[in-house]
Amino acid sequence: MSVVIGILLILVALVMIVAVLLQSSERAGLGAVSGAAETFFGKNKAKGMDAKLALVTKICAIAFVALSVLMMFVG
Repeated sequence: MSVVIGILLILVALVMIVAVLLQSSERAGLGAVSGAAETFFGKNKAKGMDAKLALVTKICAIAFVALSVLMMFVG
């Protein structure tokens, strides 16, 4: 049982790492230096792929914590 939970824990961690790395950066200030203006579409970008990746990250984080606690009691 402990081996299965460990494998699931590794898989969830890898999915969470990939989801975080694929999200776009939210740093502010660099656009002002380069002269880039924020457009209407730039403000609503979170409705697309970034929103899905953020949801995957949240789900994986909850699963990671739950599996870690379960591993502590089982293992």
